Amino acid sequence: MRRIPINEETFLKQLELSDAAEMFWLTDTNRPYLKEWLPWLNFTKRVEDTSHFIQRTIQQHNDNQGIHYGIWHNGRLAGTLGVHNIDWINKKTAIGYWLGAQFQGKGLMTGAVAAYMDQLIFGSWGLEKVTIQAATGNYRSRAIPERLGFQLEGILRRNEFLYDHFVDHAVYSMLKEEWLARRS
Repeated sequence: MRRIPINEETFLKQLELSDAAEMFWLTDTNRPYLKEWLPWLNFTKRVEDTSHFIQRTIQQHNDNQGIHYGIWHNGRLAGTLGVHNIDWINKKTAIGYWLGAQFQGKGLMTGAVAAYMDQLIFGSWGLEKVTIQAATGNYRSRAIPERLGFQLEGILRRNEFLYDHFVDHAVYSMLKEEWLARRS
């Protein structure tokens, strides 16, 4: 499987079924932390649930709708990064990501998103726009697009239901020409 280097200790690798046990372990050991902002934790109770998710991402890739990568740091899975389908007609997509608590604060996700955008979104896929949404109170997740120079487009009110309450989402976007200008 294709790897995308981020730094000497970190790389992206497309998720494979053989990653299911490690990914489930990371999810399960970070469950209280991740549950604050991610709505799918109640549906991930066993390694088989993670295997099913990875199978869906493989099918998504086979359908030419994007690739989900694991973020590997010092030989361990730190989190994941992928797109929520690609709108080929309008040349746009949206990125989603998560990182285990023990891997926070190392610049891993910022580097992973930048590499993903360089190599795939604005690289081989040739898309024109990418968006990132994060709950307005999820400051760590919002810091990624802000660090990378995304524009805040607005707030989607009561956009996601998290177990027992709704949260608003901040929507950020980056255009290809803006990204290329920043990277040169």
